[in-house]
Amino acid sequence: MTQEQYSPAERDAKDRSAFGRYRVMAFITGGFLLLLTVEMTLKYVFKAAGVDDAGNANPVIGNWIAIVHGWIYVIYLITVFDLWSRLRWSLGRMFALIAAGVVPVLSFVMEPRAKKWFEGALAARAQNRA
Repeated sequence: MTQEQYSPAERDAKDRSAFGRYRVMAFITGGFLLLLTVEMTLKYVFKAAGVDDAGNANPVIGNWIAIVHGWIYVIYLITVFDLWSRLRWSLGRMFALIAAGVVPVLSFVMEPRAKKWFEGALAARAQNRA
C-alpha cells in the first residue's frame, strides 16, 4: 500500500512510529558519537594509553567504538530517510539530520527541531483535511 491508500489516522500513526524510531536512533547515535569523540581525544590528543613500538597511539576505551558507531549511523540514516520520505521534507532538512549523526552534540540539537517540524507537518496535514 502507498501512503495515499491509508486512512488519515493510519498514516498519522505510521508517521508517528517513524518519528519515534528516528528519535531513538538520534539519541543512540549522538551518545555513541560523544563516546567516540572522547575516545579519539584521549587516544590522539592526550595519548592516555601510551603508544606502541611503531609510535601509534593505543586505544583507550577500544577500537570497537568506531565500528559500532558506524553501524549505528547506518541505521540512523535509514530512519532519517524514512522520516524524510514520509513527510516529504526538503533536501536541506534531510542533510541537516544526516549531519547531526557525524557532528558531536548536533543530534541533540536537531532532535527538538525535528520534533517541531514533525508536529508542524501533522498540524498542516490535519488543517488541510478540515
